[in-house]
Amino acid sequence: MENQVIRRNDNGVIKSVPYAIGLALSGGGAKGFAHLGALQALEERGISPDIISGTSAGAIVGAFYASGFKPKEILKLFLGHDVKDFVSFTLPKEAFLKYDGFRKFMEETLPVKRFDELKIPFYAVASDFDNGLCKVFDEGELVPRIMASCTIPIVFKPIIIDGVRYVDGGLFKNFPVTPIRDKCLKVIGVNVCPKLVEEYEDNILHVAVRSYQFMFKQNAVEDSKLCDLLLEVDSIDEYNIFNLKNAYKIYDQGYRQMVELLDKMIYKIVN
Repeated sequence: MENQVIRRNDNGVIKSVPYAIGLALSGGGAKGFAHLGALQALEERGISPDIISGTSAGAIVGAFYASGFKPKEILKLFLGHDVKDFVSFTLPKEAFLKYDGFRKFMEETLPVKRFDELKIPFYAVASDFDNGLCKVFDEGELVPRIMASCTIPIVFKPIIIDGVRYVDGGLFKNFPVTPIRDKCLKVIGVNVCPKLVEEYEDNILHVAVRSYQFMFKQNAVEDSKLCDLLLEVDSIDEYNIFNLKNAYKIYDQGYRQMVELLDKMIYKIVN
C-alpha cells in the first residue's frame, strides 16, 4: 500500500494518505496476548493492516506480525514460557528486574534485525527519559527499540540508544493511534488495558507498576477517540501483566471480543 494514494474526507477536506488500514496496539504486559486474538479475528475476515504502531506489549506483537509471523504462530512462541524465562531480579540500584532473557529470546526468534527489513511498516513507541518526550521509532535496529518500548521505569533499567535513555512508551502514549492517524484511511485500535484492576498485590513492584498504569490509562483517552474501529478488551482485567500462564485464555478473549465487534461494525472498515 505504500505506493498507493488514498483520499479521505477529513472534516470536509479531501486529503491524500499513503495507507488504507492502520492498526494501533496498546501496552499491557501479558494482556497483550489479546492483540493476537484480535489479529486472528481480523485475518479471518480478510482484514490486514498496511501499517502498525505498538507500545510495549503492542510493540512486541506488532514487530512479530510485521516480520511475517501469523497470530497463532506468535502465540505458540510464548506458550510454555514463564516470566522467569525472560526476567530476573537484580540489585535495586537502578531497577528491580533485568530482562536479558527476553532480549535473547527476541534476537533469536525475530527473523529480521532492522525496521526496513519488515514486511509491514511498523512504529515502536517509547519515551525519551532524558528529555521527557514521546519517541516513535521506525528505523534502526529492531530489538533495542522494542525493548525500550517495554521498559517500565524503576522496574527495568532504561535502554540506551544513541546516548539517550529510553523507557516504556506508555509513559506518554500507551495507545499509539496518533503516530499513524494522519497516514491512514481507517485506523483499527486494540486497547488491552482500558481499566484499572481493583485488586493488586501489596508489594513494591506491583505498587510501582500500578502507579504507571494510572498514567497509561489516562493518556490513552484522546487516542481512543481517533479510532474508526475501537476494541477495548475489558474481559481480561483480572489477569496479571507479569503472568504468562493465562496466555491462551487472554488470546481467546481478544479473539471473541473482536469477532463480536466486527459482526456489529465491520462496515466501518470495509466501506
